[in-house]
Amino acid sequence: MKTWRSRASAIAVEACALLVLIGCVAAVRSPQAQSDPAPARPAAAAPVAAVAPTISTAQDAAAAGMVEIRTLVPDIDLEIRYAGSDNFVGRPIAGYLGPGCYLHRRAAEALARVERELRTQGLRLRIYDCYRPVRAVRDFVAWAADPDDQKTKSRFYPTLDKSKLLGDYISPTSGHSRGATLDLTVLERRGEGYAPLDMGTGFDFFDELAHTESPRASLAQRGHRQRLRAAMQREGFENYPLEWWHYTFKPEPTPAVAFDFPVR
Repeated sequence: MKTWRSRASAIAVEACALLVLIGCVAAVRSPQAQSDPAPARPAAAAPVAAVAPTISTAQDAAAAGMVEIRTLVPDIDLEIRYAGSDNFVGRPIAGYLGPGCYLHRRAAEALARVERELRTQGLRLRIYDCYRPVRAVRDFVAWAADPDDQKTKSRFYPTLDKSKLLGDYISPTSGHSRGATLDLTVLERRGEGYAPLDMGTGFDFFDELAHTESPRASLAQRGHRQRLRAAMQREGFENYPLEWWHYTFKPEPTPAVAFDFPVR
């Protein structure tokens, strides 16, 4: 029994020595292993919940802090498409009782400066849409959800299934409803009047060709888009890359508040 215990003790001593040796070799091979803790795994990003804007109770532009652009530029060219039938829905849109263009004052004043600068170059702006009531946005969404109404497809979304319009092009909330976003193009002097520059597509053409930097647009068309973008950027407007005509004044005066008074 004594001999067995002595042998067991010897084996234990040898095992301990081996473990110490292994630890020393590991430390020599990887000196940082003993000093640096294992890197922590990055925490999973918390999902960002979509926040619907607060809808203001303002009943008109004055109460909303907006002005009609013609109070600053009386002869500006307005072609407010949603007040009539020349648009992708094919009829007047809910909330448009007339062809007005309302914007928060700072955005309107910036737009007036863009117009004045372009006029020195023989150019002008044409505005298709400005402030858009919440009820109009809801009208768009209801139209997009109706698969049977396809009468404007060949002109406005020839390459897309109508159901694909919801998301990138038609959203349940719109920056237009906050009063600092507008849609527009550039006119150039031709003889006694003005005509639109060739931008490659018409307004509200839902297709990759309408993306501001689309490689399918010609060099001249991209040049015209860039000219509009440069003029707008100088006064604080930012382009939406999927639509060459779409600009938002930054920082927005009311980024978390939408409005629903009618356009007149």
